[in-house]
Amino acid sequence: MNAKLDSGVTTRPVTRQTYDEVLVPTYAPAAMVPVRAAGLDVWDQDGKHYLDFTSGIAVSALGHCNPVLVEALTKQANTVWHLGNGYTNEPVLRLGLALTEATFADRAFFCNSGAEANEGALKLARKYAHTKFGPHKSRIVSCLSSFHGRTLFTVSVGGQPKYTEGYEPLPPDISHIPYNDIEAARAAIGDDVAAVIVEPIQGEGGVIPGDVAYLKALRELCDKTGALLVFDEVQSGVGRTGSLYAYMQVGVTPDILTSAKALGNGYPVAAMLTTEEIGQHFNVGSHGTTYGGNPLASAVALKVVETINDPAFLARVQEASSKIFANLEQLSADYPELFGKPRGMGLLIGLPMAQGYKGRSKDYTKIAEKLGLMLLIAGADVVRLAPALVVSDEQIAEADRIMREAVKAFLAQA
Repeated sequence: MNAKLDSGVTTRPVTRQTYDEVLVPTYAPAAMVPVRAAGLDVWDQDGKHYLDFTSGIAVSALGHCNPVLVEALTKQANTVWHLGNGYTNEPVLRLGLALTEATFADRAFFCNSGAEANEGALKLARKYAHTKFGPHKSRIVSCLSSFHGRTLFTVSVGGQPKYTEGYEPLPPDISHIPYNDIEAARAAIGDDVAAVIVEPIQGEGGVIPGDVAYLKALRELCDKTGALLVFDEVQSGVGRTGSLYAYMQVGVTPDILTSAKALGNGYPVAAMLTTEEIGQHFNVGSHGTTYGGNPLASAVALKVVETINDPAFLARVQEASSKIFANLEQLSADYPELFGKPRGMGLLIGLPMAQGYKGRSKDYTKIAEKLGLMLLIAGADVVRLAPALVVSDEQIAEADRIMREAVKAFLAQA
């Protein structure tokens, strides 16, 4: 028998300890609990201020509580929230038009997360291959150190065994090859391959940009074998690299593209984009989602795309990127014993730890957090910066100041 919900639960004090008491321990969140945010500014339960250079892992591209997005969400919240997939709605139709007109795609499928978008892309690729070539064409080729989501299918496709331990048996017909290795790709991509999925810049794998020659080779191999090329732009998409999608910068057009994270600026929404020919293989009843493309998510995402897909906005992203790279290159030059050369694209940047400090990226970011700067890691060896795309020059300078202060504190206790 269930006890009646305590009427005071919504105002009951909660702390970081509450996480350990009531939530499944899939994460190890920071000790501080953010309670309020605006732009790149965050405040915790004690009123302490932080400069956020994480944007919720490349999600809040337009900053926290962006007033334009708040207005779009509020307006839609007072209009219609949810209809179910027996009906369409005006916001999702407008969002579909915006994305297909701005990209290579003719068709869009909307869902709730990057994992779902990749799941849909891989299902579509297999369905296309089975229909066009037969069931023998089913193998998925992915890259080592990649990350494509947490469903059983997508986590198996991702090239990081630590995320699949204990979940065996895993889905079959999945191969992994080294990233940026053209010869390995040639050896792996044969006539039985249904899809090759790749991040144009590996995020979780260490913020490693794909070589243009490598991505072009994948395109050529897919054309040769009839496989579909899938670009996972969950982290790199929606302005993060300085163009609406990174494929536009590298000059390689995929058959399917997945987008999430920044697409909703924190409101859960994702998209799978593809061509007319391929999209037709998802016919009525072959795939679906309850919440995907709901009016609330679509209204927010449409405003995000309209705001970011502007030449002046994207030019500013590239300008901000140049300033941060210049600061990090100088930081690395000043402390070569601690950091390697920064890498990345746009405002998705990795700063690798030097040989003597491998495995200690988290130690450094914890010190930076105590000093008021929120940073990410990309594995144990890389500090990752992914500030909101609206970051100002003043905030860039402040982040540089705190990172230098954190270096001194880190080396003092190392």
